[in-house]
Formats: sequence, C-alpha cells, structure tokens
Amino acid sequence: MKWFFEPGHTAAEFRARHMMVTWVRGAFKNVHGKLEFDPAHPADLAVDVTIDARTCSTGEPARDEHLKSADFLHCDQYPNIRYSGRGARVVGPNDYEVDGSLTIRDVTRTVTLSVRYLGSAETSWWEDGVDKGPKTRAGFVARARIDRFDFGVSWNAQLANGGLVVSRGIDIVIDAEAIAENC
Repeated sequence: MKWFFEPGHTAAEFRARHMMVTWVRGAFKNVHGKLEFDPAHPADLAVDVTIDARTCSTGEPARDEHLKSADFLHCDQYPNIRYSGRGARVVGPNDYEVDGSLTIRDVTRTVTLSVRYLGSAETSWWEDGVDKGPKTRAGFVARARIDRFDFGVSWNAQLANGGLVVSRGIDIVIDAEAIAENC
C-alpha cells in the first residue's frame, strides 16, 4: 500500500546535551515523504523522507539561527535532510528496524530507525471546508541516535571539566502520520 506523510502532522524532533548538564530539544516541521507499507507484510517497507532543515526550531531564535548556520546544518547550502530505507526487520508485533541512508550536509551514512506502527483508521479528509473523505491514516514513531560529527556537523567548544558545549550524540524521534494514496 502506498502512503504519503501528512506534513501538518509529521515532525522530526531532536535533542542534544548542552554544557553536559541538560538537554536542548528542537524540531523540524514541513516533513514530506512517501511510504510503502502493508501491516501484513512489514518486511517489504520502503520509505523516502525529505526534511526542510530551514524549519529547525528550538524556541530560541538566536540558537535557531546558529543551528542553521555553517557551524551546524549550513541551511543556505544544504536546505534538506533526507532519509531513504528499503526493507524492515520485524522485532515485535508492531516494531521494526529499518536500515537506511541519512543525508545531512551532503554526507550520507547508514542509520537504523527503530519504528513502531501505531495503527490505522478511516477518517474524514477536509479540503476547502468540504469533507472529501474518508481517508485511511496510519501512525508511526521512529527513533535513532546519530553522531553528528559523522555528518560534518562538528562545531563545538571544550569545557574546563573536559566536557563539550554540545554533545556529539543526537537523539532523534520522528512522529509520522501517513495517508493512504488510493483510498
């Protein structure tokens, strides 16, 4: 079954340690992509996602501008983050592992997503004030941890105690709502 991610209900969130004492969280909106997924045959899963890196938001404008600068995501030169994966390993009734290619700043590395299928339902579909439904919606949550240095996102400063201003390890959580294309 073919699906598309509904950008208004799909987001990629991240967190990084700051000054080795707390977490800073942020999110990317405007996530677009396509998915091939059949709950009866999850091993055949295929996913392609594009994230607009320029939508990076932590709720702090100065930090957001720094994250979008050449020190981090370099959004002027690399406006998109991409993920593409084919096939899934079933690790539980609704849990899968998907190996795919993550591209940040034109550097591509293999990243494994731990994916949980949250189920699906028939819902209304409103366009221009008119219900053009029903549409089938499915929910997913995916998690990964990456080393940002692997992608050339390596700005940092050393702290007096030997720690770093920003951790190398970045936790990623993607909440996705997919809409079936041919319903």
